[in-house]
Amino acid sequence: MSEALKRSAAHAAVERLTSGMVVGLGTGTTSAFAIEEIGRRIRSGVLRDIAGVPTSNASHHLALAHGIPLVTLESHPIVDITIDGADEVDPSGRIIKGAGGALLREKIVATRSRRWLVVVDPAKLVPLLGTKAPLPIEVVRFGWAGHLAALRALGAKAERRHKDGESPYVTDEGNYLIDASFPSGINEPETLARELRSWPGVVETGLFLGLQPEVIVGEQRE
Repeated sequence: MSEALKRSAAHAAVERLTSGMVVGLGTGTTSAFAIEEIGRRIRSGVLRDIAGVPTSNASHHLALAHGIPLVTLESHPIVDITIDGADEVDPSGRIIKGAGGALLREKIVATRSRRWLVVVDPAKLVPLLGTKAPLPIEVVRFGWAGHLAALRALGAKAERRHKDGESPYVTDEGNYLIDASFPSGINEPETLARELRSWPGVVETGLFLGLQPEVIVGEQRE
Protein backbone atom coordinates (compact mmCIF):
# COMPACT_ATOMS: atom_id res chain seq x y z
CA MET A 1 0.00 0.00 0.00
CA SER A 2 2.84 2.41 0.76
CA GLU A 3 4.14 2.18 -2.81
CA ALA A 4 0.69 2.95 -4.20
CA LEU A 5 0.40 5.98 -1.90
CA LYS A 6 3.82 7.25 -2.96
CA ARG A 7 2.94 6.86 -6.62
CA SER A 8 -0.38 8.67 -6.01
CA ALA A 9 1.41 11.63 -4.41
CA ALA A 10 4.04 11.75 -7.16
CA HIS A 11 1.48 11.72 -9.96
CA ALA A 12 -0.58 14.43 -8.23
CA ALA A 13 2.52 16.63 -8.18
CA VAL A 14 3.36 15.99 -11.84
CA GLU A 15 -0.15 17.08 -12.78
CA ARG A 16 0.87 20.60 -11.71
CA LEU A 17 3.60 20.82 -14.33
CA THR A 18 3.08 22.64 -17.61
CA SER A 19 5.14 22.71 -20.79
CA GLY A 20 8.22 24.91 -20.83
CA MET A 21 9.02 24.53 -17.13
CA VAL A 22 12.37 24.02 -15.46
CA VAL A 23 11.72 21.19 -13.00
CA GLY A 24 13.79 20.14 -10.00
CA LEU A 25 14.02 16.35 -9.84
CA GLY A 26 14.22 15.01 -6.30
CA THR A 27 15.92 11.89 -5.01
CA GLY A 28 14.36 8.79 -3.46
CA THR A 29 11.60 6.30 -4.12
CA THR A 30 8.71 8.78 -4.29
CA SER A 31 10.66 11.18 -6.48
CA ALA A 32 11.49 8.26 -8.78
CA PHE A 33 7.78 7.79 -9.44
CA ALA A 34 7.55 11.47 -10.37
CA ILE A 35 10.53 11.22 -12.73
CA GLU A 36 9.01 8.17 -14.36
CA GLU A 37 5.68 9.97 -14.87
CA ILE A 38 7.34 13.12 -16.24
CA GLY A 39 9.18 10.99 -18.77
CA ARG A 40 5.95 9.26 -19.78
CA ARG A 41 4.21 12.59 -20.33
CA ILE A 42 7.12 13.90 -22.39
CA ARG A 43 7.03 10.84 -24.62
CA SER A 44 3.26 11.12 -25.07
CA GLY A 45 3.48 14.81 -25.92
CA VAL A 46 1.50 16.00 -22.91
CA LEU A 47 4.56 17.89 -21.67
CA ARG A 48 6.97 19.68 -24.01
CA ASP A 49 10.17 21.66 -23.57
CA ILE A 50 10.75 20.41 -20.03
CA ALA A 51 14.21 20.93 -18.55
CA GLY A 52 15.14 18.90 -15.49
CA VAL A 53 17.57 19.82 -12.72
CA PRO A 54 18.55 16.60 -10.88
CA THR A 55 19.37 16.67 -7.17
CA SER A 56 21.71 13.67 -7.24
CA ASN A 57 23.68 11.43 -9.56
CA ALA A 58 20.95 8.84 -9.09
CA SER A 59 18.15 11.15 -10.22
CA HIS A 60 20.40 12.35 -13.08
CA HIS A 61 20.75 8.82 -14.46
CA LEU A 62 17.09 7.98 -13.86
CA ALA A 63 15.95 11.12 -15.68
CA LEU A 64 18.11 10.32 -18.68
CA ALA A 65 16.74 6.78 -18.72
CA HIS A 66 13.21 8.23 -18.97
CA GLY A 67 14.09 10.74 -21.66
CA ILE A 68 14.02 13.94 -19.61
CA PRO A 69 16.37 16.66 -20.96
CA LEU A 70 18.67 17.96 -18.23
CA VAL A 71 20.17 21.36 -17.46
CA THR A 72 22.23 22.82 -14.63
CA LEU A 73 21.63 25.58 -12.12
CA GLU A 74 24.43 27.49 -13.79
CA SER A 75 22.44 27.74 -17.03
CA HIS A 76 19.01 27.85 -15.34
CA PRO A 77 19.44 29.42 -11.86
CA ILE A 78 15.70 29.66 -11.19
CA VAL A 79 13.63 26.45 -11.01
CA ASP A 80 9.88 26.69 -11.62
CA ILE A 81 8.83 23.66 -9.59
CA THR A 82 10.77 21.02 -7.69
CA ILE A 83 9.20 17.69 -6.82
CA ASP A 84 10.90 15.87 -3.96
CA GLY A 85 10.12 13.47 -1.14
CA ALA A 86 10.68 13.70 2.60
CA ASP A 87 11.50 11.48 5.56
CA GLU A 88 9.27 13.42 7.97
CA VAL A 89 6.92 16.41 7.78
CA ASP A 90 5.55 18.15 10.87
CA PRO A 91 2.32 20.21 11.09
CA SER A 92 4.24 23.46 10.49
CA GLY A 93 5.77 22.23 7.24
CA ARG A 94 9.20 21.64 8.74
CA ILE A 95 10.90 18.68 7.17
CA ILE A 96 13.64 16.12 7.64
CA LYS A 97 15.28 14.86 4.44
CA GLY A 98 18.43 12.96 3.59
CA ALA A 99 17.68 9.26 3.84
CA GLY A 100 18.63 9.03 0.17
CA GLY A 101 21.95 10.77 0.84
CA ALA A 102 21.29 13.83 -1.36
CA LEU A 103 20.30 16.45 1.23
CA LEU A 104 22.89 19.05 0.18
CA ARG A 105 21.94 19.20 -3.50
CA GLU A 106 18.25 18.82 -2.59
CA LYS A 107 18.41 21.87 -0.33
CA ILE A 108 20.27 23.93 -2.93
CA VAL A 109 17.64 23.15 -5.58
CA ALA A 110 14.76 23.69 -3.14
CA THR A 111 16.01 27.16 -2.26
CA ARG A 112 16.26 28.07 -5.96
CA SER A 113 12.69 26.94 -6.67
CA ARG A 114 9.61 29.11 -7.08
CA ARG A 115 7.50 26.20 -5.80
CA TRP A 116 8.65 23.21 -3.77
CA LEU A 117 6.30 20.25 -3.92
CA VAL A 118 6.96 17.63 -1.26
CA VAL A 119 5.35 14.29 -2.03
CA VAL A 120 4.85 11.78 0.79
CA ASP A 121 2.72 8.91 1.97
CA PRO A 122 0.74 9.48 5.20
CA ALA A 123 3.31 7.61 7.32
CA LYS A 124 5.74 10.52 6.83
CA LEU A 125 3.47 12.97 8.69
CA VAL A 126 4.60 13.35 12.31
CA PRO A 127 3.61 15.59 15.23
CA LEU A 128 7.28 16.20 16.09
CA LEU A 129 10.36 15.94 13.91
CA GLY A 130 12.79 13.20 14.79
CA THR A 131 10.18 10.82 16.16
CA LYS A 132 10.58 8.29 13.34
CA ALA A 133 13.52 9.23 11.16
CA PRO A 134 17.10 10.04 12.16
CA LEU A 135 18.50 13.43 11.22
CA PRO A 136 21.20 13.17 8.53
CA ILE A 137 24.13 15.58 8.85
CA GLU A 138 26.63 15.95 6.01
CA VAL A 139 30.21 16.53 7.20
CA VAL A 140 33.62 16.79 5.59
CA ARG A 141 35.80 13.73 6.09
CA PHE A 142 38.52 15.53 8.03
CA GLY A 143 37.82 15.24 11.75
CA TRP A 144 34.41 13.67 11.18
CA ALA A 145 34.48 11.53 14.36
CA GLY A 146 34.54 14.60 16.58
CA HIS A 147 30.94 15.33 15.62
CA LEU A 148 29.77 12.07 17.18
CA ALA A 149 30.75 13.13 20.69
CA ALA A 150 29.25 16.59 20.18
CA LEU A 151 25.94 15.10 19.04
CA ARG A 152 25.88 12.67 21.94
CA ALA A 153 26.35 15.64 24.28
CA LEU A 154 23.12 17.01 22.81
CA GLY A 155 21.35 13.77 23.72
CA ALA A 156 21.45 12.12 20.31
CA LYS A 157 22.48 8.64 19.30
CA ALA A 158 24.87 9.27 16.42
CA GLU A 159 26.74 7.09 13.97
CA ARG A 160 28.40 7.44 10.60
CA ARG A 161 26.31 6.00 7.78
CA HIS A 162 27.61 2.94 5.94
CA LYS A 163 26.56 1.70 2.53
CA ASP A 164 27.17 -2.03 2.96
CA GLY A 165 27.76 -2.51 6.65
CA GLU A 166 31.47 -1.76 6.40
CA SER A 167 32.42 0.96 3.90
CA PRO A 168 31.39 4.51 4.84
CA TYR A 169 28.65 6.08 2.76
CA VAL A 170 30.05 8.90 0.62
CA THR A 171 27.77 11.58 -0.79
CA ASP A 172 27.87 12.85 -4.38
CA GLU A 173 29.97 15.76 -3.08
CA GLY A 174 32.48 13.39 -1.46
CA ASN A 175 31.43 13.91 2.16
CA TYR A 176 30.34 11.60 4.99
CA LEU A 177 26.88 11.40 6.51
CA ILE A 178 26.18 11.11 10.22
CA ASP A 179 22.71 9.94 11.25
CA ALA A 180 21.57 11.37 14.59
CA SER A 181 18.55 9.93 16.40
CA PHE A 182 16.91 11.97 19.14
CA PRO A 183 14.97 9.66 21.52
CA SER A 184 12.45 12.37 22.45
CA GLY A 185 12.31 14.01 19.04
CA ILE A 186 13.54 17.46 18.07
CA ASN A 187 11.67 20.08 20.10
CA GLU A 188 13.39 23.15 18.64
CA PRO A 189 14.47 22.40 15.05
CA GLU A 190 15.55 25.99 14.27
CA THR A 191 17.80 26.13 17.33
CA LEU A 192 19.32 22.74 16.54
CA ALA A 193 19.92 23.70 12.91
CA ARG A 194 21.78 26.87 13.94
CA GLU A 195 23.85 24.92 16.46
CA LEU A 196 24.87 22.23 14.00
CA ARG A 197 25.68 24.67 11.20
CA SER A 198 28.01 26.54 13.56
CA TRP A 199 30.29 23.51 13.92
CA PRO A 200 33.36 23.63 11.64
CA GLY A 201 33.17 20.70 9.25
CA VAL A 202 29.37 20.47 9.12
CA VAL A 203 28.38 21.11 5.51
CA GLU A 204 24.60 20.86 5.81
CA THR A 205 21.82 19.24 7.84
CA GLY A 206 18.68 17.40 6.84
CA LEU A 207 16.49 20.00 8.55
CA PHE A 208 14.58 21.82 5.80
CA LEU A 209 13.08 24.83 7.52
CA GLY A 210 11.29 27.96 6.33
CA LEU A 211 10.92 26.80 2.73
CA GLN A 212 7.09 26.90 2.53
CA PRO A 213 6.62 23.44 1.00
CA GLU A 214 3.43 22.42 -0.73
CA VAL A 215 2.95 19.01 0.84
CA ILE A 216 1.09 16.46 -1.27
CA VAL A 217 0.00 13.35 0.62
CA GLY A 218 -0.72 10.21 -1.37
CA GLU A 219 -4.27 8.89 -1.31
CA GLN A 220 -5.46 5.35 -1.73
CA ARG A 221 -7.34 4.97 -5.01
CA GLU A 222 -10.06 2.46 -5.53
